[in-house]
Amino acid sequence: MIYPCFCTRREIEEEIAQIASAPHAPEGSLYPGTCRSLSTPERRARIAAGEIPAWRLDAEAASRETGPLSFFDRRFGKQIVDPDALGDVVLARKDIGTSYHLAVVVDDAFQDVTLVTRGEDLLPSTHVHRLLQSLLNLPEPEYLHHALITDAQGRRLAKRDQDRTIRSLREAGISATDVLSELPK
Repeated sequence: MIYPCFCTRREIEEEIAQIASAPHAPEGSLYPGTCRSLSTPERRARIAAGEIPAWRLDAEAASRETGPLSFFDRRFGKQIVDPDALGDVVLARKDIGTSYHLAVVVDDAFQDVTLVTRGEDLLPSTHVHRLLQSLLNLPEPEYLHHALITDAQGRRLAKRDQDRTIRSLREAGISATDVLSELPK
């Protein structure tokens, strides 16, 4: 259900650029599956030669194993899992032992999380997480994917973009009531 992927990001981008109608996910183009069809001898030879792969989940094989799945979101209701929502995601990166998808699923189970609350931009990731929970026999939490906080132009506010923080708003004398009145309903 997992396979080694030797592609660099640049190679993936170049391959996608050559495909006229490459499938897209919310984060951009889906990985085209270049390394999925490598033979076992070729995979072993590349690893033996010192190439360090990332490890990808074969979404189609995983879906065949689990059968149909769903999850419940307190805002969006029952969601039918689409195993192709993000394609063959990376579960272990070349530079670190695990990816967000695998780490969050295992961590939530380890901590007995029963309600996952996060932004609606991560709703597509939940399809992968539900697949992993089923494959690993981990409990299924409920979800709440909240609306995102955006600026006047509709751009999502984020720390990585050096957007204003709650602390900076407090320091500017803006009250909690004022902040809450600006949030989406």
